[in-house]
Amino acid sequence: MLTLRPAEAADAPVILRLIHGLAEYEKAPHEVLATEADIVRDGFGAKPMFHVVLAEWAGAPVGFAFYFFNYSTWHGRPGLYLEDLFVEPPYRGYGIGKALLVHLAQIAVAEGCRRYQWQVLDWNQPAIDFYEAMGASVLKEWLTVRIDGENLARLASTHVHVRPPAGS
Repeated sequence: MLTLRPAEAADAPVILRLIHGLAEYEKAPHEVLATEADIVRDGFGAKPMFHVVLAEWAGAPVGFAFYFFNYSTWHGRPGLYLEDLFVEPPYRGYGIGKALLVHLAQIAVAEGCRRYQWQVLDWNQPAIDFYEAMGASVLKEWLTVRIDGENLARLASTHVHVRPPAGS
């Protein structure tokens, strides 16, 4: 029997285990730097930066949806951004991923969101097919831009000299 429930701080070890499972699937296990302490601090404090819904089968955690809210300047409304969706391999194909996506859609509607979006790796055709079958559009014209690590630190420490426009 499937149960979906909001995660609690005590679930941090489970969340981290599922994050590692996702990283293995995405062929990037070495890229996970998050710790249980990070999850507790940033997800379960006074101002949570993210939310997690756990999928449990017969009481055992088998998947999760990790999300946060953003804001669309064009729509003037919040959006829900799905950062990660993962179901452990033995439990795939039973509707658990779909149940998580539908549950987050319900949260998005309840919160007045105009958008519900996420990213998918271009090689993950089974996921792309799954999302499109649910009515999602894969927006190929939008490219992800990221700056991290040393480049982020370098940019943050850059001194910018702003000149007034000509004639002002």
